[in-house]
Amino acid sequence: MKSIISILICVILSQIGKAQNLTELIKKNLYSDYKGMFRPAGGMLKYPFITPGSDQYANDLWDWDSWLTNIALRQILTDKGNAKEQKEALAYERGCILNFLDYGGADGYIPIVIWKNANPRAQIPKNIYKENMHKPVLAQHAAFLVKQDNGNAEWLREKFYFMQAFMTNYKMHHRNKATGLYYWQNDVAIGVDNDPSTFFRPPGSSASIYLNCLMYKELLSMVYLAKCLNQAEVANEFDQDAIALKAAVQKNCWDERDGFFYSVDLNLMPIKEVPSRVLGLDMVIHSGFPRSYDGLIQRIGAWPGFLAMWSGIASPEQAKRMVLEHYKNDLTFNAPYGIRTLSKLEKMYSVRASGNPSNWLGPVWGISNYLVYRGLVKYGFRSEASELANKTIQLFGKDILKNGALHEYYEPESGEPILNKGFQNWNYLVLNIIAEEEGRPVIAEF
Repeated sequence: MKSIISILICVILSQIGKAQNLTELIKKNLYSDYKGMFRPAGGMLKYPFITPGSDQYANDLWDWDSWLTNIALRQILTDKGNAKEQKEALAYERGCILNFLDYGGADGYIPIVIWKNANPRAQIPKNIYKENMHKPVLAQHAAFLVKQDNGNAEWLREKFYFMQAFMTNYKMHHRNKATGLYYWQNDVAIGVDNDPSTFFRPPGSSASIYLNCLMYKELLSMVYLAKCLNQAEVANEFDQDAIALKAAVQKNCWDERDGFFYSVDLNLMPIKEVPSRVLGLDMVIHSGFPRSYDGLIQRIGAWPGFLAMWSGIASPEQAKRMVLEHYKNDLTFNAPYGIRTLSKLEKMYSVRASGNPSNWLGPVWGISNYLVYRGLVKYGFRSEASELANKTIQLFGKDILKNGALHEYYEPESGEPILNKGFQNWNYLVLNIIAEEEGRPVIAEF
């Protein structure tokens, strides 16, 4: 019996040693090249900025990429940087926000990406209110930087109007009044490229849970920024919008049957009392019992459902069901190397390589692992969070050990990279996970 126990102890210690070795390998590799994210001002970009990294994203400014990359960058600077390096980085960090606001206007349109050699306003769509624009992470990015700087938002004051106009654009032109949910205009540049709830669906029909969770955090960020700028009444308006959106998501997106948050289909025919002649009779079709619902829940098992935990929309009881019934389910989301971006039971499930669109139909991505991890931590699921942390460390450590770099996304079962060697971006958030697991100071999004 003692020999068996000794063997088990040796195995456990061996595994712990391997995990520690991979952790140190990740740190060494990622700490060494973070300045490769920095780009100087030039062309259409008036301010220096942060690029996601890799040749594919070399010289352009992207919306949610720059926000998430910045959170990882701050962790690196916390772990390794000195005062001089932190001051140097600040211009690039703020530049991400200021470059986007530089192309803002009274119409509230802000572009998704700024190409170095193309003016976004010169290429603006004819009807900006029927096109997707910058994802609702602009205020979150700004609030993150302001909070890190002890509430100093003065650098934003002159352009805060454009940020408010941006939010008003979303509220007036990208929000379904009947449900109170926000929707994508189409499936172009939504971030999770081929999420089935939006991909190839009719325009304006997808009240994506992913979009609505981002928007809830965006509204809370606007509350914080307005307070920092001593605009209490503005803060109150955005606070009321946040309360209303949380209630709308709870009402329309939570599925009590499945214990999960889903996107909502808004593509319903309007209720019109138009007399028609049917079966030889004059009547108003379906007038006896017209539909009483404003959307149809899309029971598609996709990872953005977990964002209800990351954003704080889920109740503790809902979070518990999501973890027990979905996070821990090996048949759906739980894979050896993290969270499948689409449930393996979905007919659309596929892990083949694709760059246009990027594939979110099952592969493991660093960002989905990270955001699900943050939700688990927020709701107190520490053992599950540590499990996901270890899987992410194993995934990235193996890639660096074998290939000398990270990739954009991975095969869930084997952890083998699928596409885009050298992808930095939100993969660097593994450093934030490591800091959390090691009990060191952690940088997290607003």
